[in-house]
Amino acid sequence: MLLSLLDRSRTRSGMDDASALRHTVDRAVHAEKIGLHRFWVAEHHGVPGIASGAPAVLAAAVASRTSHIRVGSGGVMLPNHQPLIVAEQFLMLESLFPGRIDLGVGRSLGFTEPVRAALRRDRDAPDTFEADIAELRSYLDGSAPVTARPVTTPPPVFVLATGAGLEVAARAGLPVVVGGPVIQQPDPLAMYRRSFRPTESNPEPHVIISLDVTIAADTADARRLALPEAWAMARSRREGEFPALEPASAVDDSRWTPRTRERIETSLASTVLGTLGQVRPRLEELIGRTGAREIMASTSTFDRAELFDADAAFAQLAGTVG
Repeated sequence: MLLSLLDRSRTRSGMDDASALRHTVDRAVHAEKIGLHRFWVAEHHGVPGIASGAPAVLAAAVASRTSHIRVGSGGVMLPNHQPLIVAEQFLMLESLFPGRIDLGVGRSLGFTEPVRAALRRDRDAPDTFEADIAELRSYLDGSAPVTARPVTTPPPVFVLATGAGLEVAARAGLPVVVGGPVIQQPDPLAMYRRSFRPTESNPEPHVIISLDVTIAADTADARRLALPEAWAMARSRREGEFPALEPASAVDDSRWTPRTRERIETSLASTVLGTLGQVRPRLEELIGRTGAREIMASTSTFDRAELFDADAAFAQLAGTVG
C-alpha cells in the first residue's frame, strides 16, 4: 500500500499566508525523510484558511527542496484554466524534475459566488470537464494540432472524482482520487471498475482514497489534534468563511452551539483517528472494501511539531496495511 500526504497549505492563527506556504515545503521535506510515497498540493482561491492557489508553482517549490518523493497536484481545477496552459506548466515541471511529477485534475468551481465571478466561472455554464481532460491529454502526449512545450515524457494524470467524475475517469481510462461519502458507497467504485477502458499507460483501474488520518499516542490526543480542523469546518458552515486553524486549547467548547457541536462531532467521526494500533485495522477494512492502492492523508492541525509526529506515525503503516 502506498501512503501519501495532501497538504492544503492551511493558514494558522497569528501567522501570515507566507508562513503557511513555507510550512508546506518543510512538511514535504519531512515526508520524504520518513519514506512517504507522494506529496500532493492543492488549489483554492480566495479562501482565508488556505494559502495555496497555484499548485504548479507550489509543486515546483516542493520538488526543488526534495530529491525523490513524487509531487502531485491535488488538484488543478480544470474549469479555471485553459488545458494548454496546464499542459505547459506540468510538462515544464516534468522536464525539471523527471519521473517525479503527477498531475491531478478536478472540476470544482470557486468556494463562493464572488470567487467564481473573479474566475470568470458561471455556475450554470456547460460542463466541459470531459472534453477539457481529453484536450489536456492531447497536449501532454503530443497528439494535438498545437505542440505544448517543453516536449518531454508526460506526467501521469489523475482525476479527483465524485460520482460524475468517476464516470469521466472510467471512460478516459484514468486513475481516480476519491474521498468523502463516495468511499462509503460501493456502487460508484464498482461502476468505475466495470466501465473502465484500459489504456497503455493505465491497463487497470486505479483508486486512491483521500481522508483525514490522525495518529497519536492515545485516542484523546488524536481527537485533540483533529479538533482545530473540525472546528474550522463547523465555523465555515455557520459563518460562510473557512477560517485559519486555531490551537486546540483555544477551541473552547463553551462557544459551541448545539448545531456547532453536532457538526464538530460529525467531522471527527469521519476522521480516522487514534493510536497506530487503532488506525491500522480501520485502514485495512477501507482498503479491502474499496480496493484502493494508495491512501492520501489530508491531515492538518495547528501545532506543526505534532503534525510532523502524526505524519511519522502514519508512515509507519507502510508495508503493514494493504
